Amino acid sequence: MRSLGRAGALLGLICAASMGSGLALAQDKAAAAPAGKPLYSVVDGYKVDPNTMNGFRAWRAAACDRCHGANQEGMVGPSLIESMKTLSKEEFIKTVRDGRLDKGMTSFSSSKMVMDNMDNLFAYLKGRSNGDITRAKVEELKQ
Repeated sequence: MRSLGRAGALLGLICAASMGSGLALAQDKAAAAPAGKPLYSVVDGYKVDPNTMNGFRAWRAAACDRCHGANQEGMVGPSLIESMKTLSKEEFIKTVRDGRLDKGMTSFSSSKMVMDNMDNLFAYLKGRSNGDITRAKVEELKQ
């Protein structure tokens, strides 16, 4: 399991802890979010800000669930819920962009959707890993 460690964690991006019906805001030190701006916003565990919603859309478009499972809990690929707890943003980006062919992880460098939404994908997976986003399938928070 350790051999999959960070590589698997890379695809298994972000997560969050359930806050019930309250609003959860997360600021990840390694997330490179502008100072004072949270990495993601979530209400009721599944209603997310537009950027995080785009991260979910990138997740779906890239069909990451084929290896990491519909709930990011792992299948042939590692659990992203667990991996994202220790994976830095830099490691995540490198893994998604370059892949880990030795571990079965393909490169997504040619996927415009993934590359254009790397920060958003990281935020979505980090929210899932942190337990703030309690459902794999999210909805956009209406402003």
